Amino acid sequence: MPTTRPRHTITETEAVARALDEAGARWPEVRSRSHLLLRLIAAGHDALRTSLEEDVRRRRKAVENASGALTGAYEPGYLSRLRDDWPA
Repeated sequence: MPTTRPRHTITETEAVARALDEAGARWPEVRSRSHLLLRLIAAGHDALRTSLEEDVRRRRKAVENASGALTGAYEPGYLSRLRDDWPA
């Protein structure tokens, strides 16, 4: 099929063959190994996106948990006095 999109060639190594075999067991309605490969790419992308979203949630939770932890640790005017010590 003509396309202007880049094409990719993947050699079916042992690892790729195992992944395609497992994908075939997971999606038995998909007969073509090339279509299984597309499904695997989509599933991997979804897993990656989910993992990244979980990382963001975990980091935000850590920031929320630490928020206010140092309240009262510095007396009023501390930052201004500290800045007065810096050269202009």
